[in-house]
Amino acid sequence: MSAREIPIEIRGACCITVARLRIVRAVLVLLLLGASSFAFAQATPAGLWRTTDDKTGVVRSLVRIAEVNGQYEGKVEKIINRLPDDDPEHLCRACEGVRKDKPVIGMTILWGLKKDGDQYTGGEILDPKNGKIYRCKMKLVDGGKKLEVRGFIGISLLGRTQTWDREQ
Repeated sequence: MSAREIPIEIRGACCITVARLRIVRAVLVLLLLGASSFAFAQATPAGLWRTTDDKTGVVRSLVRIAEVNGQYEGKVEKIINRLPDDDPEHLCRACEGVRKDKPVIGMTILWGLKKDGDQYTGGEILDPKNGKIYRCKMKLVDGGKKLEVRGFIGISLLGRTQTWDREQ
């Protein structure tokens, strides 16, 4: 009997050969590597996000971000809290063009963002409250649990940042 075929008793439960033990160990390592690479692959802004107003601290809406043709875009899925000065019908009264007086729920408010290192840049974001469109960039933080979304005019220094929390 070679060393590879010597049975090893594990706590009296069964006998296993060294070769089988190595196979089991290799399978476990592969499973762990697969799980960690899956978790890493999930670190994108795609998903459902709970938005919080940076001025009031009030949770405002749920926005679903999806990758479409290599770019990220976000649509409002639900209005959670209505502020006193919000449109009671949740219409974009201040918007111009095709968005004018359209429902905010279902509206694409974020578009054109592409991965750029550890950020997503080159996009735009609509503020349905004032109808203005700003340049936008975003960055995942806290292991992908939070998303810093920055809207700005011209350069990034002239803007506001909201931190959104991942719902799913």
